[in-house]
Amino acid sequence: MSALEKISEGEPSKPEGATSGRARRLLLRRLIDFVALPATAVAPQDRSMGGDILLEMLFHASPDDRRFCAERLQVNKEAPRRLMRYLAMSDLEVARPILEVNEGFDAADLATIADETSLDHRLLIAQRKRIDPCVAEALCQREEPAVLKALLQNRGAEISERGMDLLVQHSRTVEGLTTLLIKRLELIPSQAMAMFWWADGATRRTILQRQAADRLELVDLCSDVFAVAAQENWSDPVARKTLQLIERRQRNRAAIEKSPYDSLEHAVEVAAEKGLTPELAQEIGFLAGVKPVTIAKILSDAGGEGLAVLCKATGLKRPYLARLWHALRRPLKLDDGKLHPQFAYLSETYELLAVAKAQTTLRYWNWSLSSSYSPRTSPAAEDATESPNETRFSTSRRTAQLVFGA
Repeated sequence: MSALEKISEGEPSKPEGATSGRARRLLLRRLIDFVALPATAVAPQDRSMGGDILLEMLFHASPDDRRFCAERLQVNKEAPRRLMRYLAMSDLEVARPILEVNEGFDAADLATIADETSLDHRLLIAQRKRIDPCVAEALCQREEPAVLKALLQNRGAEISERGMDLLVQHSRTVEGLTTLLIKRLELIPSQAMAMFWWADGATRRTILQRQAADRLELVDLCSDVFAVAAQENWSDPVARKTLQLIERRQRNRAAIEKSPYDSLEHAVEVAAEKGLTPELAQEIGFLAGVKPVTIAKILSDAGGEGLAVLCKATGLKRPYLARLWHALRRPLKLDDGKLHPQFAYLSETYELLAVAKAQTTLRYWNWSLSSSYSPRTSPAAEDATESPNETRFSTSRRTAQLVFGA
């Protein structure tokens, strides 16, 4: 009769002593050895069953035993994933060797682990050698600066467009995130243009120089459409809105004919002399060919780089940049007569900008920022572009939401 049979029949077992639990420890080690065998040494079905048994024992094992198991299976790709998920979601000291290097997880495993564990676990995932887009997106869901920065600094991470949207949104409040985002190849112009409004000066200049397009090929390709739209008296709202983004001319000629000022320059001169009232600011916006929300955003921006874009895009010469800066009652010079550092930086930005790229930037801002402020007085006044999917997929809507919030 075996020892197990004797116990089951009620025969007294040996008193517990120094050897108490030795069988359990030996069995645990044997199971770990079995699961850790190379693929050529054990059938997948046997390994799976061994993993199930081992997992049941680990539920009752000590932290040291679980850590030993994790270290032993650290580089094992064949270990059953249910077992590996359990180890990866255990206490950090147990999970660390698994999350750092084990390549047996698929993207769904890592996304689940990221969702159901702690910040420290997510930080380990963000530092893995390779990160799939859906895993990166899971890491972007929470505003955890250490995790987000580790992800952006990881060259082996692939970040989806949705993940980049989340990162741009977090960059409003997480210091230092914009400087990391601008280095990522996944960043697209719409995201960069939204991030511009809260980025630091150096990042803003990079956005203006690298992310803006000159749209010359697009203008040439669509040049004949302008005449057709004019023949239709610009009656199609979709065509009108799109061509306004593409066309070469920036200033609004129709607004100049109705304005009490002779030109955009004249309006800026009056603003510099008498101060910039809300009415005059809106008039400058009309003459420059931009909507009220766009000119308000540019004029209220503390950094001032938007003014450089406005002046370069509309053909205002450098002296008018100074007049507009003065109209905002911002300092041009220091007490010793030297240029104020902020205005000097602004002037340098103005000089670095190309006219075509400045126009594209201004038009893009006007197109995207105004998308959330389009008045709709009646169903007939709605653009033909309105559809159930517009809010979900529209680039202009998404950019406006990033800038102004949902």
